[in-house]
Amino acid sequence: MVARKDQPEPADKSTGASSSSDSKNNDKSKDNSSFPAKNQGKKDKNAESSDLSEEDEQLKGELEMLVERLSEPDTSLYAPSLEALRSLIRTSTSSMTSVPKPLKFLRPHYGRLRRQHGTWASGSDRQALADILSDRDITMEDSEEDLGPVIRESLRYRFLGTQEDPGSWGHEYVRHLAAEIGQQYAEREGQEYQTEKLLELALVLVPYFLQHNAEPEAVDLLLELEAIDRIVPHVDKDNFERVCLYILGCVHYLPFPEDTECLRTAHRIYRSQDRYFDAMKISIRLDYPKMIREDWDACKDSKLRVQMAFLLARQRLQLPSASEGMEEGATEQEGGEGEAVEQALAGTNLSRHYVALAKELDVFTGKKPEDIYKTHLENVRPGWGGTGGAEGTGVDSARQNLASSIVNGFLNAGYGNDPLIAAAGNDNAWIYRNKDMGMMSATASVGLIHLWNLDQGLEALDTYLYSTEDSVKAGAFLALGLLNSGIQSEEDPALALLGDSLSQEGIPAMTRVASIAGLGLAYAGTRKEEVLDLLLPILGDSGVSLEITAFTALSLGQIFAGSAHGEVASSILQVLLELEEAKMYGRFLALGLALLYLGKQEEAETTVETLRAFKHPLAGVTRVLVDVCAYAGTGNVLKVQEMLHICTDHIADSQIPRSDRPQAVAVLGIALLAMGEEVSGEMSVRAFNHLMHYGEPVIRRSVPLALGILHASNPRAHTLDTLSKYSHDSDLHVAVNAIFAMGLVGAGSNHARLAQMLRGLAAYYHKDPDCLFMVRISQGLLHMAKGTCSLGPYYSNREIMSPAAIAGLLSTVISFLDGDNLILGKNYHWMLYQLVSAIHPRFLITLDEETLEPKPVTVRVGQAVDTVGQAGKPKSITGFQTHTTPVLLGHSERAELGTNEYLPLSSNLEGFVLLRKNPEYFEEDEDQ
Repeated sequence: MVARKDQPEPADKSTGASSSSDSKNNDKSKDNSSFPAKNQGKKDKNAESSDLSEEDEQLKGELEMLVERLSEPDTSLYAPSLEALRSLIRTSTSSMTSVPKPLKFLRPHYGRLRRQHGTWASGSDRQALADILSDRDITMEDSEEDLGPVIRESLRYRFLGTQEDPGSWGHEYVRHLAAEIGQQYAEREGQEYQTEKLLELALVLVPYFLQHNAEPEAVDLLLELEAIDRIVPHVDKDNFERVCLYILGCVHYLPFPEDTECLRTAHRIYRSQDRYFDAMKISIRLDYPKMIREDWDACKDSKLRVQMAFLLARQRLQLPSASEGMEEGATEQEGGEGEAVEQALAGTNLSRHYVALAKELDVFTGKKPEDIYKTHLENVRPGWGGTGGAEGTGVDSARQNLASSIVNGFLNAGYGNDPLIAAAGNDNAWIYRNKDMGMMSATASVGLIHLWNLDQGLEALDTYLYSTEDSVKAGAFLALGLLNSGIQSEEDPALALLGDSLSQEGIPAMTRVASIAGLGLAYAGTRKEEVLDLLLPILGDSGVSLEITAFTALSLGQIFAGSAHGEVASSILQVLLELEEAKMYGRFLALGLALLYLGKQEEAETTVETLRAFKHPLAGVTRVLVDVCAYAGTGNVLKVQEMLHICTDHIADSQIPRSDRPQAVAVLGIALLAMGEEVSGEMSVRAFNHLMHYGEPVIRRSVPLALGILHASNPRAHTLDTLSKYSHDSDLHVAVNAIFAMGLVGAGSNHARLAQMLRGLAAYYHKDPDCLFMVRISQGLLHMAKGTCSLGPYYSNREIMSPAAIAGLLSTVISFLDGDNLILGKNYHWMLYQLVSAIHPRFLITLDEETLEPKPVTVRVGQAVDTVGQAGKPKSITGFQTHTTPVLLGHSERAELGTNEYLPLSSNLEGFVLLRKNPEYFEEDEDQ
């Protein structure tokens, strides 16, 4: 914010000559430019006098006369001369690209005026001259006078002047003064001016900026002075939206705690303007339960509270109790709105609206995996095609059926009907076409098929919950967790049934693991204390296996993601301290601990330093995971550089498996750090290209997974081309991870080009069971919920990060670091269902505020445009199309109402939006 660079320079710095001249003089100057004459200065002066018009000559002479009077011994001439100078400067006009003529003609006399000011005694005349010098300095270079360097002279003379309104000298002077304030504050140590004086002057300039549509300059000035909170009293109903938009746009570029202070300032502004929904969005970003409750209690509009309840439900948060850090007298939820708010918070109507949307889009009918495999287009020999074994041979393939079971679950997620399992009825025909742990994954898919529908899902699971087959029963427990993902109810069936299974003696280890994982999926992000009472004793039990302990830590990390829960963190650290060797499950201990500090930034420093003292093979991986999770989505450049530095290390210790080396998670960490901000994401992609070319094998295997996290449900052409290239890599681990990343990137998009790429890969890898298995999984993810859902962890115009979604993505991706033993092994392919925590419909459904029933209205849907800092009222979308709600929104799309007949109670149109009749609407307005 250096305004001096924006000042136009006069054409001739030595004489202040006018920039305009005839073509003949221009030609002469070009001819002689390489051979400067000895008397060039004299000729320039003659040229100047000949170029000036009669009016300019008169003005120049008048100014020189006034300057001469200031040098005369008669002090009575000073005041009228200074007033005349000030009047001429203030009333001068010029084009936007030239310096005002009075300032240009006074330029040769600047040193003389400075000397004159130094000889005058204190008084009103000296102050008036200081005002003129302060304004005159905006056209001067930093150093060109014999009295010393001209550095921030505008500011110095401002303090010596009359302290009148700086806005009376014009906008350019105010901008220049603001730039010098910022420079002076940056060098404030040992300088003449105190911070208080600079801030006092800044608070004089801020109202001027806000009144003249220069909100970014007001925000920049206070950010440089580390006093952004002082802007709140100067904001009004006409400019608060632009101020908050710019403040929130600056958050990604500020370190901690400046970013937090900006968020708190925007929160205060929204509260002062009664924008409680926007205030709660910031409270959720800050993760302050007290602020969330204060926003709720301050809002007296019962319908707006329902809209705020939908927002809390999306974040999987319950309304904090009034006693939780609140002052006495905080109002409780009123009885009249209780039922609507409870339904919104619990998500009980999510399934109903989702199914209604599917029926309107004509995608409700169940699909078979073969419908998306389209093996008739693959042009390969019979083998891996349909759902009933090798085509033409009748041979049943357990591996093929396992893939179809998982794909069937993702493909029909949330619809409550499918052609495989539901069609088989109670004889469990399809379940038993899988082998061993394959039956667990097949049974678990029932919970995914009935996602968000507790009543129908529990009825469908009843048969499997009491099965005598251990694998089927374990799958039913996992399905119970999938069924409850993101949904809350008073009966709490997941807690009751899974809690009972954990209390039983002698149950198989896998059944116990399934129950623990089910609890993690059911309550991810909810921070439910009742679950803590169930799982924490298991974590501290030294008699259980490392497998059970690790998955318990992972589930606790998912449930209390972003809470920095001290008791859980200390328990996991104790387990890590006592761990003697790094086994396959150890990474889940590390991830469980890291998820606790998701987004907590410096709050994780103590834990990171503690891990530095550990002498365990997993200590490095755990430390890196905790560090990147703490700064997830911040785009912190220093952390990204630290991760890149880790990637350059070479670990020769053969005792540490490749999948448990810090480089693997450091690559994922770069994506995690950059995923919340577009510029950081673009820079990280370039870093991944270098790592892929020059990195060690463990790094190369992690790069595709990092790209998958970075662009989840965002199938950009460049990303798809890159992953397609990696999917043909000579290292099959790289290929498998790239194929899965293609599924992540295209999840829920039905992207036609990606579907063609995957069919090509199915033909290319038709003889490789692992790669072909992953191709089928990616095809299922691509067509997830028939294109109506997304895995993107950001929502509300990409402003809020969902801890549950991040936990689900990381849990699955970390499993791929040792894919041979986990996802592609015999027992842990069900870890793919961890993605369910990130699944959410990508619809926009408008509801009537009175009935809370769908109300179709016209909306425009187009590509989102960044309007931060733009002048006027720019359009927020481009290339839009007009639709009638409900509609589906893509990753980078945004919607706005097509008419002003209704007012949305949400500032962003996505998910459930309540509509209120506009009292100022008239139909003839639309015709005009």
